[in-house]
Amino acid sequence: MSIYDPYYFPDHEAIQRKYDFVTCTEVVEHFNEPAIDIAQLFSLLAEPAVLIVMTKLVINKERFASWHYKNDPTHVCFYSKETFEFIALQHKVAVEFIGSDVILFVNG
Repeated sequence: MSIYDPYYFPDHEAIQRKYDFVTCTEVVEHFNEPAIDIAQLFSLLAEPAVLIVMTKLVINKERFASWHYKNDPTHVCFYSKETFEFIALQHKVAVEFIGSDVILFVNG
């Protein structure tokens, strides 16, 4: 097991390896460059492997307007179910939604 956080635990050796599973809990909403950062997460996966993401999902424009989650100034990127389906397609992996906040990406 390895831990990596660019601010609080910047262990760069951890992001040079391959893993059977990677978890990313309440992180992706902080990505300033989501395409680059998500690609880096996928680059950490061995084959077969699982990437598990936990974040709140945008439901629709009306609910977004009054959504508390968007008011956190560190939350700069938001995702819907369709966004994660697009990401899965781009990275050629399967996607599965568990409950309301957990997304599994499975390669191989």
